[in-house]
Amino acid sequence: MTSVITGDIIGSRQQKSEHWVEDLKKILAPFGKTPNQWEVYRGDEFQIEVSNPEDALLVAILVKAHLRTIKSDARMSIGFGDKTHNAERISESNGSAFINSGELFETLKKQKVTLAMRTGDLDFDEKLNIMLQLALTFMDNWLVQSAEFVAVAIENPKLSQDELGQKLGINQAAVSRRQKRAQFDLVLNLDRYFRKQIKQFTAS
Repeated sequence: MTSVITGDIIGSRQQKSEHWVEDLKKILAPFGKTPNQWEVYRGDEFQIEVSNPEDALLVAILVKAHLRTIKSDARMSIGFGDKTHNAERISESNGSAFINSGELFETLKKQKVTLAMRTGDLDFDEKLNIMLQLALTFMDNWLVQSAEFVAVAIENPKLSQDELGQKLGINQAAVSRRQKRAQFDLVLNLDRYFRKQIKQFTAS
C-alpha cells in the first residue's frame, strides 16, 4: 500500500511572478527524486508519493505550512491504495492510490476544502475528513510566523522549545506563544490518531 498527494497552488493564476514555482520545487525537494517521487506539472499542480501511508498527513501539513510561510496555500487530496504501474514520472504511474487521489482532487474546489483524504472505505474516510475539516478551520488561517514554527517543529521533532527558538531566532517564551497560536499540539494529536487508524486500516 502507498499514498499519493495531488495538489495545486490556490490563486496561482492571480500571482504576477512565477517565483512560487521555484519555491514549490524547493519545498518538495526533500521528499525524494523528481519526477519519480514528486513532480510539478501544468505549471501549478503537483504530485508526491509518500510510500509509508502513515506519514502522508504530516507531509501534506508540512507542505501547507511551508506554503503559508510564503503567503501561499494549496488544495491537496491524499489517496491511499496500491501502485500497479511504476512509471518514470509519478504523473504517469497508476494504481488505486493514484485514482483515489486524482478523483478526490477533482472535487475539492466544489467542496471548498483545502485538504481531504480517500481510502475508498466510506466510513473511515468520512470520520477522518470531518476531523481534517475541523483542523483546517485554524490551519487555513496560519499566519507566516505560525506556519514557520509548524514547518520547523515538524522537521525537527526531537528539538526542545529552546532549540526551536534558536533555529527561529526567538526566545523560548515566543516559541511557546507560536506553538499555542498555531494549535500545534492539536496538529500532533490529529497526526497520532491518523497514524493509528491508517495502520489498522492497512493491516486489515
